Amino acid sequence: MSAPQYEVYAIKYARHERTASLNFLGGDPHDGPMPMDYFVWLVRGAGVDLVVDTGFNAAAAARRQRQLLRPVDEALALMGVDAAKVRDVVVTHLHYDHVGNFDLFPRATFHLQDLEMQFATGRHMCHEPMRHAFDVENVVGMVRNVYAGRVRFHAGDAPLLPGISLHLIGGHTMGLQVVRVATRRGHVVLASDASHYYANMGEGRPFPIVYNVGDMMEGWGKLDALADSPAHIVPGHDPLVLERYPAPSKELKGIVVRLD
Repeated sequence: MSAPQYEVYAIKYARHERTASLNFLGGDPHDGPMPMDYFVWLVRGAGVDLVVDTGFNAAAAARRQRQLLRPVDEALALMGVDAAKVRDVVVTHLHYDHVGNFDLFPRATFHLQDLEMQFATGRHMCHEPMRHAFDVENVVGMVRNVYAGRVRFHAGDAPLLPGISLHLIGGHTMGLQVVRVATRRGHVVLASDASHYYANMGEGRPFPIVYNVGDMMEGWGKLDALADSPAHIVPGHDPLVLERYPAPSKELKGIVVRLD
């Protein structure tokens, strides 16, 4: 029996006005505006609403001077999703902007790589540059979820559901994972922070928040192998995503796009 074909959506919840020099290792000699959008993703089909990442909340936005456009639960509600009823959430990694609202999902099992928990709770967090993008309360909260039996750990590449699989990339963090989804147009890869922007992977220029530069750059080749084409790879923070894909309705233009 063939795998289901899923619908996949990117849902924008926040933004940060910034310059290109902040988005490339070593800066950018042609520095200019290059804003960052923040998304959560929804995979829908076969009776399942799978959420990928949980974003950050208003308190984190204020601390880090990000513009929160809409709370994540309200953003998901635009697509008919009640966060309190979601059963499975993929956490691509434990940075503040990807796991900050885990408490909005009281019924969910969280899917996380072994290496990511090791990274977020181990010796690397003794160094401020390594821990800067983590929020200790998020990490502690996920540890509490482990003890509550609500975290399913994965050791490398693993199937999640028919037509959906998780793939360890690393690079940006030790345990960064991406999500490969079977859709009507082929296999789409939600790259998360394996490539923040199209330009990171397209021009071979790493993002500066990085655990292992070599793994990050090698990871782009793995994205290519997982996706049906470069056009099937969806970067984690690029405003161009909202330009390259259609909104599911005119009311959601500029907020939600359909990736399948």
